[in-house]
Amino acid sequence: MVKLGVIQTVSYNTNQDGILQVAKILKKLGRQDAEIVCLPEQWLKNNKIVDFDKEFSDFKKIAKEYSMTIIPGAFYYETKNTTIIAPIIGPNGDFIGKQEKIHPFDHEKNQVKPGKEAKIFNTACKFGVIICYDMVFPKVADTLAKKGAQVLFSPSRIVKRGIAPWQMYVQVRALENRIPIIAANVENHRFGGSSLIVDLLENNKVVTPKISKLNGECGISKEFTLSRYEKSRKARFADLNQFR
Repeated sequence: MVKLGVIQTVSYNTNQDGILQVAKILKKLGRQDAEIVCLPEQWLKNNKIVDFDKEFSDFKKIAKEYSMTIIPGAFYYETKNTTIIAPIIGPNGDFIGKQEKIHPFDHEKNQVKPGKEAKIFNTACKFGVIICYDMVFPKVADTLAKKGAQVLFSPSRIVKRGIAPWQMYVQVRALENRIPIIAANVENHRFGGSSLIVDLLENNKVVTPKISKLNGECGISKEFTLSRYEKSRKARFADLNQFR
């Protein structure tokens, strides 16, 4: 059994204001024994992060205090090349890795070097991170599931007019790979919120999504027994391999 969470953010005047406010929600989820929590893509006012250790020092302390893995979102990061990355804070309070955005969207293509690898992280369970537009492409989720991911997290920033297709993509990826997905979004005048947890229910070999949605600034968590998806996932991939 593992408890997984998602936080939906709103607009904040400064990065510091946002981090202080979201830290309160993280602590609440920590008191509820959430083991991995995901935030949206680019939810801070200044989305180009120079020093992740400094910017997310409060989150690192919370991760250590509650033995929680935190995916604090996905942000522009500039070293030799500009990339969009989702850093991962492990339950000991240190950064344990990062996932690069593989498919930059629209204007990002002119600014960002795409990532080349869909990575697996292993803390409370094995998981992968799908950053926003990467959810559109089946191969990303498929690769992560075949590498052993038990759940997928998706830091996203989806405009209001894109909410309906986004939710379809998330549900389809969950169904295709027989894997739960936790997808975080921003809610404000431009972005449509509706962050969601997609669980899967099986009834006589028919699998349907069970969806929990968020409204406004909040965080929720849900318990999963991840082993119960394995048989269905194995059967799905076996059927797929027959075609290939």
